[in-house]
Amino acid sequence: MRTTVKVKSLLMSLTLTFSINTHANVERDYPVMKGPLMGQKPPGMVAEPFAPGIISQSGWDIEGVFAPGMKEFYFTTRSGEGQPITVTGFRQQDGIWKKYLQFKRKGEVSFSPDGQRMHLAEGYKDRVADGWSDRKSLGPVFDRADWGIMRLTASAKGTYVFDDYKSKDVIRISTVENGQRQAPQLMGPEINSGEWTAHPFIAPDESYLIWDSEREGGFGDSDLYISFKQNDGSWGPAINMGEQVNSAGWDAYATVTSDGKYILFNRTVAEGNTGIYWVDAKVIETLRQQNQIETKH
Repeated sequence: MRTTVKVKSLLMSLTLTFSINTHANVERDYPVMKGPLMGQKPPGMVAEPFAPGIISQSGWDIEGVFAPGMKEFYFTTRSGEGQPITVTGFRQQDGIWKKYLQFKRKGEVSFSPDGQRMHLAEGYKDRVADGWSDRKSLGPVFDRADWGIMRLTASAKGTYVFDDYKSKDVIRISTVENGQRQAPQLMGPEINSGEWTAHPFIAPDESYLIWDSEREGGFGDSDLYISFKQNDGSWGPAINMGEQVNSAGWDAYATVTSDGKYILFNRTVAEGNTGIYWVDAKVIETLRQQNQIETKH
């Protein structure tokens, strides 16, 4: 079994294992980080490590995401084998990024487009005062023993898109119609093909969906794919996001910053070394234009 498959199996089996209420015992020393983007120089059109040696160290650092407004940054880490998986949150205060929050992970962090809700698989936290509420359940429609939700993302319309590793790695969608939450439905074969199909990200305006999967013709292991919503409301074909984004390793768990400028994702670069990478989101517009040309022909 390949190392990357082992990594993915570990991610899936541990996602729902740990309580989010107990503070973690993981400590790191961080340098002073000033300015936008955790003090990092923006990436170009080829993916590169995010905050190397600071956030992306030589270990297991994944799931980097900026909250809407770009004043908070969260990522997931584990200090060593057998140690708890924890989410660490930074907040920009007076221009300096300071760690303000840490908790054991239960579900992968994503945010509603307005930044008022932190989604955590089948659960969520709402903003309260200067922090977050206790974790709550989305209810029996999503909180099911036979489903294995790792990541759930939401659009501005309230549409949920989420994965399920207990059902042979599929992605489901749940819309809101006339104010009523609709029962989740399996997405079509454009999305649900290949293996290890997981970690979806739906654009706030629902114009595209990004996810990861292992498919024929890819660059090695799981790659990032994108599908654009068509004029008739259907989802277009899966488009590999290309060598500017993908590698021969495991590339997964993409998120696009709320300002639409950057894509952050995970990449396994060596055994035991999975880090956070980022790339200019202009990649998306390039792929959109290519898709429009191919659709016309």
